[in-house]
Amino acid sequence: MLRRWGNERTVGLRRPQLNRRCPERDGLPADGRLRLLSFNIQVGNSTERFHHYLTRGWQHLLPHQGRAGNLQRIGALLGDYDLVALQEVDGGSLRSGYVNQVEHLAQLGAFPYWYQQLNRNLGHLAQHSNGVLSRLQPSLLEDHPLPGPPGRGAILLRFGEGAEALAVVMMHLSLGPRTRTRQLAYIRELIGGYRHQVLMGDMNTHASDLLENSPLRDLGLLAPQVEATFPSWRPQRCLDHILLSPSLTLERVQVLTQTISDHLPVAVEIRLPESLAGDTLPMLL
Repeated sequence: MLRRWGNERTVGLRRPQLNRRCPERDGLPADGRLRLLSFNIQVGNSTERFHHYLTRGWQHLLPHQGRAGNLQRIGALLGDYDLVALQEVDGGSLRSGYVNQVEHLAQLGAFPYWYQQLNRNLGHLAQHSNGVLSRLQPSLLEDHPLPGPPGRGAILLRFGEGAEALAVVMMHLSLGPRTRTRQLAYIRELIGGYRHQVLMGDMNTHASDLLENSPLRDLGLLAPQVEATFPSWRPQRCLDHILLSPSLTLERVQVLTQTISDHLPVAVEIRLPESLAGDTLPMLL
């Protein structure tokens, strides 16, 4: 059993929402390639200088005209990927014009499956969330509040069954190192029984810290990208990651120069083991 960490929210088994507008899709390519993207979208706000955090801070509280165009740009970008982890999305409040941004991006990118994880519920003012978009139907989806002050969460997705299942955890970790260590210990416990692992999200620290000094250090994970992702207009820190277990074959990695948010998106293409390819990971038909 996983330890309880004192949050009011509890671990929950969930089902992904279905996007009925999604066109029919073929199954996984025969070569078993999977395209992954992680993106902190800052609720659709663009930031181009540090002083914009002050001068455009009101955009985190109120709707504004530019957000719709930014979401259109993000939706066009996401359409090239199979599995997307979103951080800092709004689940439908005043500031987003009562638009659930996860659902909206699922429609724009033609993803058949989506899930919104509500981490900080401020009612009509804000619905701070993580999100997942997928072309693959997960065999399991769990919502996990993370240890520390309320407001951080992780989503566990499982694809396939048994010892060869693929475990994917999407997260947005805390800024403080002590709290982040507790959160990573929880995630380490969560994925310890899986051979094939992917960790995606805004982890608020560098890859070397994650792989060498955190509770993940004994997993042998690979950090294929080390380019800076924050701030997007002049990247200096590598905070956004897609970490892979050695059992997964890396084909391509890229930090996309899309200055839509204050973070840059990270993209990875992997090849799955033969045991995971084909019909074991069904798509919506």
